[in-house]
Amino acid sequence: MVDLNDIWLFVHVVRAGSFAAAGRRLAMPSNTISRRLQALEVELGVRLLQRSTRQLNMTAAGREFFERCAPGLEDIEHASTSLTDSSGEPSGSLRVAAPVDFFDNFSIEWMHEFMRLYPKVQLEFVLNDGRADLIAEGIDLAFRGGVLPDSSLVARKLVDSYRGLVVSPRYLEHFGSPHTLADLVNHACLAASQAPQHTTWKLEGPQGPESVRVNPRLCINTAQGQLRAARAGLGIALLPTMLVAAEDLRNGTLVHILPDYQSDVMGLYAVYAHRRQLPTAVSALIEFFADKLVRGIADKGEQVCQEHFAREEDAKRDKAGGAEDVSELQKLEGVEKAVI
Repeated sequence: MVDLNDIWLFVHVVRAGSFAAAGRRLAMPSNTISRRLQALEVELGVRLLQRSTRQLNMTAAGREFFERCAPGLEDIEHASTSLTDSSGEPSGSLRVAAPVDFFDNFSIEWMHEFMRLYPKVQLEFVLNDGRADLIAEGIDLAFRGGVLPDSSLVARKLVDSYRGLVVSPRYLEHFGSPHTLADLVNHACLAASQAPQHTTWKLEGPQGPESVRVNPRLCINTAQGQLRAARAGLGIALLPTMLVAAEDLRNGTLVHILPDYQSDVMGLYAVYAHRRQLPTAVSALIEFFADKLVRGIADKGEQVCQEHFAREEDAKRDKAGGAEDVSELQKLEGVEKAVI
C-alpha cells in the first residue's frame, strides 16, 4: 500500500527542486528522502523523477502524479494552518517569480510595508526573465507582463498599461523630432536585445492601427535599461507608460513624442497554479500589489492632469497679458495720432 508520507515527500522534493534542498527544508537526510521516493516508485510501478548529477526533472507520469496530489496536500496543509491559527492571519513561506528588473520598476519599500503588515509571511523572490515552471520550481506566485498565452494556470490582471514613445530633449537637439510615424525609420531607436535586426513597432494612431519598421541602433533586453538609455539621449524608446516616471516628464529628462500614437494595452498579471482554495498569504500579496499599482497609476494620472491644467492656466495668463500689452500700445498710438 502506498505510504501517504512518501507522497508528501515527493511533493516537497518537486517544490524544492532537489533532494538536498528538500532535506534542508524538512530537516531530513537527503539520502533518506531519495530512498523513500525509490520505494514509492516501486510501489506505483512508474518512474516519477529523472535523476542526474546536476538536476532533477519530473517524468510525464511524475508531473501528472504531482498535479493530482499537490492540490490535495495543499488543502490539508491549509486546513491545518487554519485550525492552528484561528485568527486567519496570512502566514507561511511564499516563493515568488518575477522579472530581473522587477524591483527597478516597483519600489522595494513596498516589501517593507507588506512584511510589516503580515509579519508571519516569509518571502523568497526568484528574479528571472525566463518563464518559470510554477509546478516544477515550486513557485507559489509569479508576476508576468505582456500578453499571456493560454495555459492551465490562473492569471489575474493587476493593471493595464499602454506603451508610448519617449525621448530625451538632448537627442532632439542633435537629431530633430520625428513628425510622423514613418520618420522613425531615420532615427536611432531602442529595442529589446532579442529583437531581430529590424524591429516592427505596431501602434494605434488617429487613423487606426499603423506599423513602422525601425532599425535599432542599441538593443537592451530590459525595459528599465531602455529607459536609462533614453534618459542618456541614446535614442527613442517605446516603453510602458507606467514605467516612465512622472518626474522624468516634469523635469524634462524625457518628453513624449507623437503623442497620438500608442501601442496596444499590456497587462501585468499575478499568475498561480490552479488551486481550489488559494492560501491567504498568496491572496494577501496579490491584493497588496493590486492596490499599490492602481493607486500609483491614479496618483501619477492626477499629478500629470494637475500639471497639464497648470500649464494651460499659465498659457492663458500669458496670452491675456500679451493682449493687454497690445491694447495699451494701441491706445498710445491713438494718442500720438491725435496730438499730431
